[in-house]
Amino acid sequence: MSDYPEKPGHYAGAPDTSQEAAEQIAEAAMVREAAALSLITSLAGYGATADEVADRLGWEERYSSRPRLSTLRARGKIEDSGKRRRGVFGRWQAVWVLPQYVPVSMAGAAA
Repeated sequence: MSDYPEKPGHYAGAPDTSQEAAEQIAEAAMVREAAALSLITSLAGYGATADEVADRLGWEERYSSRPRLSTLRARGKIEDSGKRRRGVFGRWQAVWVLPQYVPVSMAGAAA
């Protein structure tokens, strides 16, 4: 899967178009990842769901926050707090926080 989670990835055996797409979005993905981490950092223990990240950062395509949160999680920058809030479509979403805000009972539970 290429250099994931350090760079957007693609699965082994993916068509060349997938590989090219991953390379083309790498810089924008890094900028968005940094913005998402900054937002979650600013919210401390309150954290943010994927929808909240997209809304607060003005990302019209709300699903673009999910891959950024996945890479942050894979790199150990954020963790699932164990809390849930409803997203814009009414479904429960994980609330992401910095590792120091994860309750001791949850630490290391979600991997």
